[in-house]
Amino acid sequence: MNTEPAERPGTLHRLGRWCARRSWYVVTVWTLLLGGVALANGAWGGSFADSFSLPGTRAQTGADLLGAHGGRGAAGVSAPIVLRSDQGPLGAHRAAVDTAVANLGRLPEVLSVADPLGTPGAVSSNGAIGMVTVRFADNPAGFDPGYAALVDAAVEPLRADRVTVELGAPLGQLAAPKSADRASEAIGLGVAVLVLLVGFGSVAAAGLPLLTAVLGLAAGLGGLGLLAARVDFAQAAPTLAAMMGLGVGIDYALFLVTRHRALLPDAGDPAEAAGRAVATSGRAVLVAATTVAMALAGLFASGVGFIGSLGAAAGLTVLVAAGASVTLTPALLGLLGHRIDRLRVRTPVAEPVGDSDLWHRWAAAVGRRPWAFLVCGLLTLGVLAVPVASMRLGHVDAGAQPVGRTDRRAYDLISEGFGPGANGPFTVVVQLDSGRMADRARRQELADGLRRELASTAGVAAVTAPVSGADGVLLIATVTPTTGPQDAATTRLFHTLQDTVVPDALAHTGAVGYVAGGTAAGLTFTDTLVARLPLIIGVVVAAAFLLLLTVFRSLLVAVKAAVLNLFSIAAAYGVVVAVFQWGWGGPLLGVTERVPVESYVPMMMFAIAFGLSMDYEVFLLSRIREAWLERRDNRAAVATGLAATARVITCAAVIMTSVFLAFLLSTSVVVKMLALGLGVSVVVDATVVRLLLVPATMYLFGRANWWLPAWLDRLLPHFDPEGPAAEGGAER
Repeated sequence: MNTEPAERPGTLHRLGRWCARRSWYVVTVWTLLLGGVALANGAWGGSFADSFSLPGTRAQTGADLLGAHGGRGAAGVSAPIVLRSDQGPLGAHRAAVDTAVANLGRLPEVLSVADPLGTPGAVSSNGAIGMVTVRFADNPAGFDPGYAALVDAAVEPLRADRVTVELGAPLGQLAAPKSADRASEAIGLGVAVLVLLVGFGSVAAAGLPLLTAVLGLAAGLGGLGLLAARVDFAQAAPTLAAMMGLGVGIDYALFLVTRHRALLPDAGDPAEAAGRAVATSGRAVLVAATTVAMALAGLFASGVGFIGSLGAAAGLTVLVAAGASVTLTPALLGLLGHRIDRLRVRTPVAEPVGDSDLWHRWAAAVGRRPWAFLVCGLLTLGVLAVPVASMRLGHVDAGAQPVGRTDRRAYDLISEGFGPGANGPFTVVVQLDSGRMADRARRQELADGLRRELASTAGVAAVTAPVSGADGVLLIATVTPTTGPQDAATTRLFHTLQDTVVPDALAHTGAVGYVAGGTAAGLTFTDTLVARLPLIIGVVVAAAFLLLLTVFRSLLVAVKAAVLNLFSIAAAYGVVVAVFQWGWGGPLLGVTERVPVESYVPMMMFAIAFGLSMDYEVFLLSRIREAWLERRDNRAAVATGLAATARVITCAAVIMTSVFLAFLLSTSVVVKMLALGLGVSVVVDATVVRLLLVPATMYLFGRANWWLPAWLDRLLPHFDPEGPAAEGGAER
């Protein structure tokens, strides 16, 4: 491998060398930046809460009409507080109920509180279970965590009177334990320490990627908190951002440190070696980070702000991690100098040399039977992807949460007292024409007919009598399904009501009906994402294809990378379906029942997994291309590139997988889905794709790997991922 610097060092080379020679200056700037971001976030940082807004959909239109014309009792966001008396009817605790209702009504952000003993249908048939419906000005899941203590104090008279009190979603989400995510990060870091010590052999070399990643993650999360004051981010945003920021932060710094140690003996000067590392592997880091960020930015093509903001949150920490890698990492390398291998735990190992090491022998074995290895790899991915055919998207409700959470216990009490459908009722909103608004008899006739149609629909457990809104513009009825919110039958009922029952009941009346409510919004959200998923896939794949085509100047390399990554993501989807939807091993992960795949998980998994798989693709192909430009020998280039990156990519994949899988400790089922899916995708990509499919296909394609039409080469901008190009160019 040619490690001689170019006659005129490029920008990245100069940047890396400058950071290494002014180490204390760079470290000081990063320290001040972290301190400033932390202080600013503490003073002005925002909060995170799920907010589904789907402008133009019928569910959103119904919700908007309720907010405008439904009166105070229909405004804001509602959450049930569920009561249970084990000592007779709930009415025996009248004084405690009245006191708690009054206390809740005085809390900040509360618009109204419905007294269960004075609200029809709010107490179960046996009188033991009741629901206090509290309406908040905003989603309570995003309130300051201290708000949960205010609620507990308000309902203390009930608990003192021996009444069980549980907080339903979304209020119960505020009281959910948050410590699991911190434990996940600690486990991920712990595994990373062990892997880096084994991989590098010295404490100094192992600690540097960890330090860079942690500092970059802290800066990224602080910046995300500041953005949350202006932009709505979902509850899962900081967890997802932490997963991505920590994983790629360690990986990027790891690639740079590995290349630096390989260059140091020839360069002599640590600053010069750091500069060359940034000019080569640092350039690949920037390409990889750009690919991940582009994939995440592609989520905005969904047209759903909730999804786009999740991608933006993860993309922010990825870009900050890349920035830390190409500035802070060379600065720390400059501080260590020739002491990079101090505090050894074993003999330090740099990149492999010679043709007799394990990875050269593996590459040779694949080269002898490329078709066999290709078929074996594709069959493995195909078997893992089989469950995808039965994937059912939906919303994972509180009934799937651990039984230790208050929102899960509230869900179970509601199911016991009122039936499972009471956890996700539909609100039918009818906008009357001007004639029926003024004519009470005609309005009542329409209301009676609507109720009959709704009550006679299969899957409906109960229907309330439609009542007029505050200003007479609306009729409002509540429909309780016989099944729970995440049941497939409830999804079918929603579409039946929205597409058939309500329109038919209002035909020729001049009125327009909408099916609204939290469950309706969730199902509409799912339908919207299903319709737009092909667009997301197309945008992300096209963007990645163009980037790889520009970087590697090869049609086949770009096409192969895109296709193989689609196969690996399908395999990860299959594992998620088998575990969560089929229930294969779900209880081992703390998921007590079979659940649908959360509607936005496939979209998020695709963007993240596709981007991350491109990370390893870029690093592997960069070294293969470097060897190809030096020797013009395709077989030797594949073997050299695979051997040069095998150890570092394996270490990076183990670290990334451990970071993701550690988040299986989260109390959120959705976070568990993402953690498992992303962890599997990394394992598949680092083993089946990198060790079998990539070398096998590149051996089979031969010199065609590097073919690019001359006219296309002229159209594309020139950008080499590993620094100044060697003499020559793409094969034509």
